[in-house]
Amino acid sequence: MPELSHRRRLLVLAICCMSLLIVSLDNTVLNVALPAVQRDLHASTAGLQWTIDAYTLVLAALLMLAGSTADRIGRRKVFLAGLVLFSAGSLLCSLAPNLELLIAARMVQAVGGSMLNPVAMSIITNTFTDPRERARAIGAWGAVVGISMAAGPLVGGVLVESVGWRSIFWLNLPVGLAALLLTLRFVPESRAPKARRPDPVGQLLVITLFGSLTYAIIEAPTAGAATSLPFGAVALAALAGLLRYEPRREEPLIDLRFFRSAPFTGATVIAVSAFAALGGFLFLSTLYLQNVRGLDALHAGLWMLPMALPTFLCAPLSGRLVGSTGPRLPLLVAGAAMTASAVLFAAFDAETSDGTLFLGYALFGIGFGFVNAPITNTAVSGMPRAQAGVAAAVASTSRQLGQTLGVAVVGALLAAGVGSSSYREAFVSAATPGWWVLTACGLAVLTVGAATTGPWARGTAERAAAQLDAEEIKEAVGAPGSR
Repeated sequence: MPELSHRRRLLVLAICCMSLLIVSLDNTVLNVALPAVQRDLHASTAGLQWTIDAYTLVLAALLMLAGSTADRIGRRKVFLAGLVLFSAGSLLCSLAPNLELLIAARMVQAVGGSMLNPVAMSIITNTFTDPRERARAIGAWGAVVGISMAAGPLVGGVLVESVGWRSIFWLNLPVGLAALLLTLRFVPESRAPKARRPDPVGQLLVITLFGSLTYAIIEAPTAGAATSLPFGAVALAALAGLLRYEPRREEPLIDLRFFRSAPFTGATVIAVSAFAALGGFLFLSTLYLQNVRGLDALHAGLWMLPMALPTFLCAPLSGRLVGSTGPRLPLLVAGAAMTASAVLFAAFDAETSDGTLFLGYALFGIGFGFVNAPITNTAVSGMPRAQAGVAAAVASTSRQLGQTLGVAVVGALLAAGVGSSSYREAFVSAATPGWWVLTACGLAVLTVGAATTGPWARGTAERAAAQLDAEEIKEAVGAPGSR
């Protein structure tokens, strides 16, 4: 990759941040629009779950494939393809005449989205070669997530209330087109010196595992055990296949040796737990504010600001703490705040009072603001530099999988609790099991964060890195028994 001027590097960063903005904004904006989609397309609770999970599920399944493909054939090419697909999917979403086609269009969006975030991070990493500049660039990149969290509910509320829910997808079109034109003009092509080989069997097993597990959870309340249990069995078979097949490959899609590192394993569990809490929290909150309290989309968006603003403000503080003291303190704060928030709803019906509702939202915003920065840092802690990108990709996949499972589990519990009653009558009691699930997610962040950031955990990371380096050297010289 040619050396770029400082101004050109900043422009490349801005282009990559534009792609992250539309991908991140899309989910927060859509959550505010869910009740309007439900009314217009006559969707059930399971249908609303699929509008969220069809996107996050495809994204989780394809992130690592998109990253390795970009390393092999060219990051700029894959990034451009992602912008085109994401924009086309957004247009199709805005035109969808029914729920089924909306879900299909969301999947098209997700295929494009999988080509944007991991590839954009690779572009940033290769554009900013100075470690200090790179750290600042990644900090700016991370701040965009906070911006999308803060702006999403309000922007979504304004658009849904003034124009209609379809307009939330129009946002992506001018931003996507601008990013496309700027990428063609200013972003140079780059490839990895040694790209990882494709792993089609591993990729198929991952898609089967994620898809069948999510289907079994979402459809269980309506389809029953006779339909959902076979899909659960397929998920278990796919997991067993991954555990057996992946260690036998020289360059697996998911390198199970990474899990010898306690910080890496902890980061994976924390990412799944934290983003499951986020997915479930947004799903329950949006439906409550509009379907139970009767607020319009704009006022529901305003009610989400006590969550969104602390997320925006705490994210950079968390990043600085990770840089100065390590990930332990931010993870403890995150776990404690998210747990306290969920307990307020689960045990004290925080929805029923404006004061406790505000406090519950603010606590969750603080917790989520602190949790995101340590995840990638903890995942790559002690990893060989050559493996850091793959470790970060697994952390990103874990985030999307967590959000998928959060919406699936919490939505299924809500649907089972509401049954044939109206939302207004049954919501608070029906949502209680979901809030206890979110409490467990917060406790997982707290306990796993404490257990995997101490001296013992760092020791396992160092040993895992040394073993990985030794095994890579053996494989490079063709030594037998290297795995």
